[in-house]
Amino acid sequence: MGFADEVGIDLGTANVLVYIKGKGIVLEEPTVVALNRDTNEIVAVGEEARQMLGRTPNNIIAMRPLKDGVISDYDVTERMLKYFIRKTCKSGKFFRPKIMVCVPSGVTEVEKRAVREASIQAGGKSVYLMEEPVAAAIGAGLDITKPNGIMIIDIGGGTTDVAVIALGGIVTSNSVKVAGDSFDEAIIKYMRKEHKLYIGERTAEEIKMTVGTAYPREQIVVHECRGRDLVTGLPKSIEITSKQMMEALEEPLQTICETVHNVLERTPPELAADIGNSGIVLTGGGALLHGIDMRIAERTGIPVRIAENPKSCVAIGTGKALNSIDLLEKNQMNRRRSMI
Repeated sequence: MGFADEVGIDLGTANVLVYIKGKGIVLEEPTVVALNRDTNEIVAVGEEARQMLGRTPNNIIAMRPLKDGVISDYDVTERMLKYFIRKTCKSGKFFRPKIMVCVPSGVTEVEKRAVREASIQAGGKSVYLMEEPVAAAIGAGLDITKPNGIMIIDIGGGTTDVAVIALGGIVTSNSVKVAGDSFDEAIIKYMRKEHKLYIGERTAEEIKMTVGTAYPREQIVVHECRGRDLVTGLPKSIEITSKQMMEALEEPLQTICETVHNVLERTPPELAADIGNSGIVLTGGGALLHGIDMRIAERTGIPVRIAENPKSCVAIGTGKALNSIDLLEKNQMNRRRSMI
């Protein structure tokens, strides 16, 4: 692999995807880092570190450096980014790529600065930030430059971004810290409360992917779940059904539906009419939860479709936006001139 001069990064709470211009998505790894507490050295990054979650000895900690779509541990995020950039771009002391990074639509200026600085420290020459819903819409193959309104719901690991886009920009949007991780937490809480069974994050994720559902299934699916009995303290396995999981996920799903409703209420009537005709597009890993499209369609009365490869939409959109990087540079220079 040669040097890559333009790189798009979807820096997600659950996964990091790297897009290289001309090559497409070259890396998709979990946003997990394993650190040695004694030496502060990185032991593993990505999938290898994810396998260690909840299974490490005392001197090693497996952690997620991003929480709810923002950096919670700056130092570890920077080192993780450096690892991924070097792995994919062959960047070095004399070669620094231009980087486009995605951020949730509701992040503050301070949070944006943290992402920008971490990316520069990790090896970027110049760093551009892009809002996730816009990148998701581009990655889903939608033409965002038209005056017609487009509604996009991006359900990631840490945040759900709901936005109405027209003429290349966001008209109304809302970002809530309820997404894929919240589904896992809801399942863990439900298993403790209803079955007195303590399960870890990875088991909860597995349950979500196999029997999790947002809308009644035609046939009830059953899954065997293993964990620790809170009464005896011993390992125990029980069978759980998709119907129980729908009950477990009720609260986070309700929050997402309310957020969508809230954005629709604030949408100008002309654009709302466009969305009524064209429907809502779902992207992000959370879009893969069974029946979530039907659940949102039932709540809003608007047809909902899931984008092709929903998990990759943001990264693909970031990559496609690299083609307009010259325009961004020009805008930044003009902005600086106007400030002087």
